[in-house]
Amino acid sequence: MKDLTRYRNIGIFAHVDAGKTTTTERILKLTGKIHKIGEVHEGEATTDFMEQEQERGITIQSAATSCEWKDHQLNIIDTPGHVDFTIEVYRSLKVLDGGVGVFCGSGGVEPQSETNWRYANDSKVARIIYVNKLDRMGADFYRVVDQVDNILAAKPLVMTLPIGTENDFVGVVDVLTEKAWVWDDSGDPMNYEIKDVPDDMKDDLATYREQLIETAVEQDDDLMERYLEGEEISIENLKRCIRKGTRDLAFFPTYCGSSFKNKGVQLVLDAVVDYLPNPKEVNPQPEIDLEGNETGNFAVVDPSNPMRALAFKIMDDRFGALTFTRIYSGTISKGDTVLNTATGKTERIGRLVEMHADSREEITSAQAGDIVAIVGLKNVQTGHTLCDPKEPATLEPMVFPDPVISVAIAPKKKGTDEKLGMALSKMVQEDPSFRVETDQDSGETIIKGMGELHLDIKVDILKRTHGIEVEVGKPQVAYRESITKRLEDSYTHKKQSGGSGQYGKIEYVLEPGDPGTGFEFESKVTGGNVPREFWPAVEKGFGNSLEKGVLAGFPCVDMKVTLTDGAYHPVDSSAIAFEIAAKAAYRQSVPKAGPQLLEPIMKVDAFTPDDHVGDVIGDLNRRRGMIKSQDSNPMGARIKADVPLSEMFGYIGDLRTMTSGRGQFSMEFSHYAACPNNVAEEVIKEAKERQEAKA
Repeated sequence: MKDLTRYRNIGIFAHVDAGKTTTTERILKLTGKIHKIGEVHEGEATTDFMEQEQERGITIQSAATSCEWKDHQLNIIDTPGHVDFTIEVYRSLKVLDGGVGVFCGSGGVEPQSETNWRYANDSKVARIIYVNKLDRMGADFYRVVDQVDNILAAKPLVMTLPIGTENDFVGVVDVLTEKAWVWDDSGDPMNYEIKDVPDDMKDDLATYREQLIETAVEQDDDLMERYLEGEEISIENLKRCIRKGTRDLAFFPTYCGSSFKNKGVQLVLDAVVDYLPNPKEVNPQPEIDLEGNETGNFAVVDPSNPMRALAFKIMDDRFGALTFTRIYSGTISKGDTVLNTATGKTERIGRLVEMHADSREEITSAQAGDIVAIVGLKNVQTGHTLCDPKEPATLEPMVFPDPVISVAIAPKKKGTDEKLGMALSKMVQEDPSFRVETDQDSGETIIKGMGELHLDIKVDILKRTHGIEVEVGKPQVAYRESITKRLEDSYTHKKQSGGSGQYGKIEYVLEPGDPGTGFEFESKVTGGNVPREFWPAVEKGFGNSLEKGVLAGFPCVDMKVTLTDGAYHPVDSSAIAFEIAAKAAYRQSVPKAGPQLLEPIMKVDAFTPDDHVGDVIGDLNRRRGMIKSQDSNPMGARIKADVPLSEMFGYIGDLRTMTSGRGQFSMEFSHYAACPNNVAEEVIKEAKERQEAKA
């Protein structure tokens, strides 16, 4: 049996370009997993193994790898920073026990850092903070610590202080041991000396050490009393308190360094071992029944319990489908039969592998606490639970956001439709935020995703990985429709054509619902005028009709229907008659209830050097943006705005032109809002032209 107390399942997450992948490379070098460091900007990082990642210098999919540090096994997931791929961060955090949040020393807390931090809070993942790139121009460790406090509302516990700034950054002071770690200029992470603290830093060290001790002893009443009585607290006791506080999310141990220059990473690794929880210390996963209700049982991390595992990522490679799986309880071995509770079918475990980026090591069994990949499972998707067939249970599934942008694609070569279909179905399995639909009227294949870059990468994967060239249509925005007025109305469905007829009369109220409520149905019929068995048919008739709005055929949302009265015929009435009545009632009444078009509004977070702030704000205003805030820092300004998605196509090119290539931005879906009349008219006109063209 493995000693689970020596396991750490951790993720490295941050904003785009904060140095996550570079930090992972340094960790692999220090732990002896690789011998030559690969650089991201040269396209040689170990965990960036997709061609698209190497070209663009960004991480697109999370990569798993494992290594050892001080007799502890670390299972590490390097996640993407770009907002179009946050789904990768979300699903990785779901299965991890701890995380390292990396922040750029000059950029500080950036837009994507906030989103990832929010995901980590939702998943209750313990974290340590690593402020990277302190060798860069404008880097300021203390400013980033303030931002963590003010912007993320998180409590940083400063564990190391930087020695020197920017080009003069040479090492760090360990606040706990009161020693200085100083590296030479050779670039070798092992060439360091542990010295006394420089004289000019002793006052700062004393201040931060006092803060550290006071914060740590709050975790133990007995130690706190001893400290207040003037007793010196031992480093062992302080470490125990810091570990407890980190696990309870009371504070976040904060480190600094420069991964690129190989300075400071050892202390981060020590912190992972010392302060982040092992699998047994994390709250066990609640089990739910098939209806989605909690059963009160938990998947406790124990190899002797029934097997419970969560598939959190599917990846297709040259050896077949790989299912990345976190085992929460029990053990799993080659040749075992497991039950997939989502499909109700059993599958046989063919091969188990431990991943190191895109290479792998075969293993015969794995146990609670492990993260492994299973080769060759047929019908498993992200979020499915694998369990012991004799004792079935489901773990809490993952919830994925709806796509906000779609494009039509068609193969350039005739006869490759089937190949395209197979490639797309594999890609949908790998990425739950990517959807594929066939337009019923035109037969076009529509792909949907989280942003332009997301769909760009998907088209690129089709071309390179699957060898399929496609024509790409104009991006389409996922509009919605709703109503603005309350309306009372009635409808009678009567049909007599020999034999038994059809009859159903309904009286009803349509009214706008609160934003985000979707469709609500209620019946207030008394006295049996519409028998209870026909209520679901009325609800189904209205519910199905909502899929097509009356203005431009977009789904209708946020509407409440109340059935108030009606009439039935003892022979001619049936569920189908009432369903037809409800569908006709929808077509009759919605045009009278003030229908309106809703458009997706995006949270845009743009960064620009100071001398281009006016241009960027002016441009966002022209795109119908509402500026929410503007913050300046030594590197430039961050502008937050709410902007309609339809106005944001091609924005990255315009932003780079305005800022001489130095601007960057991220955006994520915020909410739906009513379209201005002139925009709505244009969208409705285009939708009608498309429908006529299809006809």
